[in-house]
Formats: sequence, C-alpha cells, structure tokens
Amino acid sequence: MNFQAGDTVMHWSYGLGQILRLEERDLAGSISMYYAVKVRELTVWVPADSNLGTRLRTPTTQSAFKKLLAIFALPAKPLPEDKQLRKAKLLELTKGGSAESLCQIIRDLTGFKKDNRLNDNDQSFLDQARSALLAEWSFVRSVPVEQAELELRNLLGVESLKVNS
Repeated sequence: MNFQAGDTVMHWSYGLGQILRLEERDLAGSISMYYAVKVRELTVWVPADSNLGTRLRTPTTQSAFKKLLAIFALPAKPLPEDKQLRKAKLLELTKGGSAESLCQIIRDLTGFKKDNRLNDNDQSFLDQARSALLAEWSFVRSVPVEQAELELRNLLGVESLKVNS
C-alpha cells in the first residue's frame, strides 16, 4: 500500500486522518520509513512496513459504507459477561480497524449496555469505535458529524451514545 501526501486514510486506532509525508526515522538505532499522519490535532507516526495494511486503510467507498449500515439492523451478538473475556473479544474485533468491525463493536456494546453497565474499558472501546466511525461516515457521505451521529442513533434505536445513558 502506497499512500501519498494529502491522502485521506483511516488509522486502525485513531480514526480519520491525512497523510502529511513519508520520511525516514531513526528509532532505537534502526532507520525505517514512517508515514506522518495528522489525526485531529495529533500527528501519528505509522511504520511503512509489511503490517501497514493493518494500521492504515483508505476510507470505505460510499456504496460499501451504505451496505455496512445494515449491520445495525442485525441483533447484537452477545458479549461475554466476564470483563477480561469481553476485553479480549473487543480487542480481537479492533484488529485491522475495518469499518465493519467498528460497526460490530458499536452494535454489540450498545446491545450489551441495555442489560449491563459498561465498565471504563467497555466505554473506551465504544467511544473510540464511535468516534472513528462517525468521522469516516461524515467524510464518506459528506455530511456533518452531528448528522452522522443522529443517523447512527436512529439505526441503533437509542437516544444517546453517551456513558451509560
């Protein structure tokens, strides 16, 4: 995967960003190539190595994104009651940072929240997935983030996506 300065990308953890440049960096005596990615007010350095595809991706196309929204119409998949097992499941879902996994995390944690209280870790996963998805949604569908959030709440059938509301 070769990105160019100015390309819009999705970072697996931080969400929507823009490639600033590709440059050599010396890290612990090892010189490697890194992409500088601007995500909100943060610059993230992403190694341009064989794992790049699991760290950065192009935003989902509009037609593929529209199909992803069908995930919210499906019943939430049950998450483990045990917090450590649940954390492991959520970590597994986040690997690769696909828009599909973001939708699944949001759907499943929202479903879990109906009968359970989210712990700080659960809420952090939900907030991170929500923020990344809404930024991508806004970009792909050319709508304000507030409109994307309203549409997401409608799809989920919830009034708010905030902490344990």
